[in-house]
Amino acid sequence: MTLDYSYARGLDAKDPIKKMRERFYLQDEELYMDGNSLGLMSKDAEEALNKTIENWKQLGIKGWLEGDNSWFYMAEALAKLQAPLVGAKENELTIHSSTTLNLHLLLATFYKPTLIRNKILVDELNFPTDFYAVSSHLKHLGLDPKEHIVYVKSRDGSTLDEGDIINAIDESVALVLLPGVLYRSGQLLNMESLTRAAHEKGAIIGLDLSHSAGAVEHQLHDWGVDFAFWCNYKYFNGGPGAAASLFVHESHLEGGPGLAGWFGYRKDKQFDLATEFEPSTTASAWEIGTPHVMSMAGLKGSFEQFNTCGMKTLRKKSLELTGHLIKLIDEKLSIYGFKTVTPREDVSRGGHVALVHNEAARINEAMKEKGIIPDYRQPNVIRLAPVPLYTRFVDVVDLVERIVDIMESKSYLKFENKRGTVA
Repeated sequence: MTLDYSYARGLDAKDPIKKMRERFYLQDEELYMDGNSLGLMSKDAEEALNKTIENWKQLGIKGWLEGDNSWFYMAEALAKLQAPLVGAKENELTIHSSTTLNLHLLLATFYKPTLIRNKILVDELNFPTDFYAVSSHLKHLGLDPKEHIVYVKSRDGSTLDEGDIINAIDESVALVLLPGVLYRSGQLLNMESLTRAAHEKGAIIGLDLSHSAGAVEHQLHDWGVDFAFWCNYKYFNGGPGAAASLFVHESHLEGGPGLAGWFGYRKDKQFDLATEFEPSTTASAWEIGTPHVMSMAGLKGSFEQFNTCGMKTLRKKSLELTGHLIKLIDEKLSIYGFKTVTPREDVSRGGHVALVHNEAARINEAMKEKGIIPDYRQPNVIRLAPVPLYTRFVDVVDLVERIVDIMESKSYLKFENKRGTVA
């Protein structure tokens, strides 16, 4: 089958969610392929944020209980909207703070070392903030990270063998911490089977879903995942610094959080201001302080968009877009030295494609000059995320054609082959 503009236009014509693109602020002649780092602003998120600003303007402190979206119950309202998007019960989810702080809160809750089980298993390809959090948590407890962290090695430097992960979970491992999708390669791990294996071996398992939430389907409750956390500014388009999410399985809610603060108190009694902590009976117990209202407000519009489309429809189009891109890379870019390390099987691929080249840093700069917004990762990876809510199939073809032009004209040679301060 010829993968050309005519074919792509035919796919776009049949796209059941094509009108969603009209709800986003897209720049003329720009191909935005960085939604796996920061999603674009939608008109829905903008409207929700503007309503919150207007409530603050008109109501002042009364906005905590009045207005379009009561700030006091905002996290619970958002959890209700997001829960079906990740396969959670609404009482298992809350919107709170930032991704790494939420990981610290969850480690304080779930990492309970014993003489025998005292190690935390991670993979060497995960986003570094998780390593920093785990290492500092162990040091805080007086434990040596060199002795208490087990790293699962990658066989190829890009992907993980799930058998290696399972084999590494032995009787010394108390907690397993893994990503849903690997941020560099786009590999999607089988979260259900890994959760089952961890539990069979007596370990707690937590998942970092920062690169999978909003891009792939999850069934966190049914899989029995103990805890999970993720950011909402990538695929969920919540805006820069949007408040993050955390999930605690219903079976663990009764135990409450390892670290507590006043916003984790029972809502009906919170303003009794008692000296003894009485946690909420839901994941809201993991909220520490006053919510970041402005960083949460836009999520209402975004989550409503996702629920209108449904994750099944979004996932189907995402797989078609990334599959289309991989075929075009093989057909038109491999002759220039490009390859992709992203798994080709649908069951193992997340929402972005990792394009590898020895001169990736300078090519990335040339792409930006050409109107492409990509995402570079050391030492040689260009990440491209055709987000289904606002990316068309013709955009994918146009993307590849622009890269071909860059390679043919050698325009990338005028740039140094090194990353900028922020890649």
